[in-house]
Amino acid sequence: MRSRQQGNFAIGLIVGLVLGLGVALGVAVYVTKVPIPFMTKTQPRAAEQDEAEARKNRDWDPNSPLYGKQPAKPAATPDAAATAPPVTSAPPVPAIAAQPGTAPGTAPAPVTVAPAKPNTPAAAGKPPASADPLGDLARARAGLPASGDAASDPFVYFVQAGAFRTSDDAESQRAKLSLMGVEVRVTEREQAGRPVFRVRAGPFSKKDDADRLKERLDGAGFDAALVRVQR
Repeated sequence: MRSRQQGNFAIGLIVGLVLGLGVALGVAVYVTKVPIPFMTKTQPRAAEQDEAEARKNRDWDPNSPLYGKQPAKPAATPDAAATAPPVTSAPPVPAIAAQPGTAPGTAPAPVTVAPAKPNTPAAAGKPPASADPLGDLARARAGLPASGDAASDPFVYFVQAGAFRTSDDAESQRAKLSLMGVEVRVTEREQAGRPVFRVRAGPFSKKDDADRLKERLDGAGFDAALVRVQR
């Protein structure tokens, strides 16, 4: 019984293999005969079609949609360019004669004329007028130089020999300095709401002169101070 079953199994296996091979062969034949989808078979083109397409491509203008109803003029052919009349050139411009002393081919140098200076004779020996005659007069009386000479030093100097609350004390100090040969003046000025009487010598246009007088007063026992004032 068991051997019989084995024989049936072998026969069934062989029959299955034969049927499988037959089905596979049939499928292969069908695939080779049926056309493949999504694939177009191109037909060979004739020579007339190639020539017509080449002529069309030669005369094609990519800007033809922009011309509208009036097409653009075709480009001139070499034959038309050869028959076109020649363009006459303009007559040459005559060369400008070179000036004597200049090399040919170089542009002549422009001639510049200097403007004539006005004939205004200067007043010789006449000093220029001062812009502040009253100030010059006051400086001359005070022993100061003129405004033109004082440009080097913008200050004037005083030597103050004391400041007092009463006029009598200031006059007493002035008398002591007069005995020494020092000329001073008493000036009154209000300071902190009270009058102050100052004893000063000067003005001096040079700081060295004021320094010498201050040293002299310091040596004599006076309490002197150097005061600088803007001119």
